Amino acid sequence: MNLGNLEKITAKKKKRVGLGHGSGRGKTSGRGTKGQKARGKVELDFEGGALPLIKRLPFLRGKGKNKSFKKPPLVINVGLLNNFPKNSVIDLESLVKNKLVNKDKAIVNGVKILGQGELKVALSVKLAASKGASEKIKKAGGEIVAQGKL
Repeated sequence: MNLGNLEKITAKKKKRVGLGHGSGRGKTSGRGTKGQKARGKVELDFEGGALPLIKRLPFLRGKGKNKSFKKPPLVINVGLLNNFPKNSVIDLESLVKNKLVNKDKAIVNGVKILGQGELKVALSVKLAASKGASEKIKKAGGEIVAQGKL
């Protein structure tokens, strides 16, 4: 028998489950010996009792400090509004009814109409709209009833 003639074994050995020496998780259970990490739970951001980094940094002051928490509005382009009948009112309910926006997300984030595409139907819009969108709505013979800001 030569080493080149042996069968190849591709199956892995079965993992030994348990807490004894044979499992590889005996005694210290893979935590090493002694020290804080071996004995109890340590927070991920714990820095050995030194003043943590987050407390060493200066406060973020000013107008835009919560900008990252504000979610952008849902966007609908003017071209999608051509499917509505003439002189219909475009508001949150009508967009949800025609499945253009998700109701829960629209209530939280708001909806804004942008000016991409062409509008051929006169509509009455009760949502926030960009300058380009409001121009196209008025050009098609429609009106913006209550323009909100987002």
